[in-house]
Amino acid sequence: MSETITYTVPGMTCDHCTKAVSLELGSAPGVEAVEVDLETKLVQVRGSGLDDAALRAAIEEAGYEAL
Repeated sequence: MSETITYTVPGMTCDHCTKAVSLELGSAPGVEAVEVDLETKLVQVRGSGLDDAALRAAIEEAGYEAL
């Protein structure tokens, strides 16, 4: 069953930020799609069996903090 988790990532300011976060999240287990809205600083992750801790770690690996 697919689920969606949304994070606020206030440190994102440009396309490079978007790509870095998307790339790291895309490699996390169960992730099917990642949508980043730079204006609102929201990141939506869709997939099955998503692990909140793993997703937060992926965002941190990209150099950002997930709220």
